[in-house]
Amino acid sequence: MVYKHILAAIDLSDDSEVLVHKAALLAKALDAKLSLIHIDVDYADLYTGLIDINLAEMHERAENDAQARLHQLAQKAQYPVSHTLVGSGDLSEEICHAIKNMDIDLVICGHHQDFWSKILSSTRQLLSRTPVDLLMVPLK
Repeated sequence: MVYKHILAAIDLSDDSEVLVHKAALLAKALDAKLSLIHIDVDYADLYTGLIDINLAEMHERAENDAQARLHQLAQKAQYPVSHTLVGSGDLSEEICHAIKNMDIDLVICGHHQDFWSKILSSTRQLLSRTPVDLLMVPLK
C-alpha cells in the first residue's frame, strides 16, 4: 500500500522521540509527507469551580508548550515535517478532523504497555472511529 501523508499522534511523553523516529523512517521509505499532532485534554472539563484560575491563559500556555515540544521533535526527525498541530478535546474527534482536512491516509500512534494504559487507553476509541489505516507502535 502506498501512503502519501502520514500523521503521527504524539503524547509528548519520553517515548515520543521513538514514535517520531519510526514515523520519519516510514515516511522517508514511502516518500510521503509527515505531520505531527498532539491532542491535549480539554481543561474546561476538569474545572470544578473550587479554584480561581484563568483557564484561557492556562490553555494558551499549555498549547504553546506543546507546539514548542512538537517543533523540537520535528527537528530531531531527520525528515521534513509538513505540519505540527496542537489541539484539545476528544482525541479521536480531533484526529478524524485532521485526517479529513489534510488528506491523511495513515495515522501512527503509540501504545504504552503498562497497567494504566490497559484501563485508560484512548487508542480504543481511535480504532473504532478512524477512517484510514492505523499503525500502532508498542511503547514499553
